[in-house]
Amino acid sequence: MHRSGCPINLAVEVMGDRWSLVVLRDMMFGNRHYFRELLTGSQEGIASNILADRLRRLVAHGLLWRSSDETHRQKIRYSLTEAGVQLVPVMAALGSWGRRHMPASHELSVRAELLERGGPALWSRFMDELREQHLGIPRPEGTPSVFAELQAAYEAAVAQAR
Repeated sequence: MHRSGCPINLAVEVMGDRWSLVVLRDMMFGNRHYFRELLTGSQEGIASNILADRLRRLVAHGLLWRSSDETHRQKIRYSLTEAGVQLVPVMAALGSWGRRHMPASHELSVRAELLERGGPALWSRFMDELREQHLGIPRPEGTPSVFAELQAAYEAAVAQAR
């Protein structure tokens, strides 16, 4: 049951809690697929019970899907669905807003700045790359890696901050 049929309300019902967007961010920009990676890799320090709940909710709402890991019977791999991949423009807009209006650090803002400057063309390339990583859909041949570009910029900003 939903509070209303308003598209913004419906989106907030799925992703409006404190942790869901952070989990999605870490999957998109941190290339994290496993519970342990998401638990230990987040700077925000999500509790394990909260992470487990958010992963269940994101799967139930169709933003993530889960599969068994062939290397270990009890290990579950989480991946973005197409609906999850299509959140890239939303994440870019949130990052841009946070960078402009909140006291964000330079090293944690550099990816948002690149996404903002790259606009829809860069977002589209990044979504193609995420589709390849999460859904197994090959991206166009010869397309440079947006993930690698974002990661290199982040690593350079971290090195500069030292």
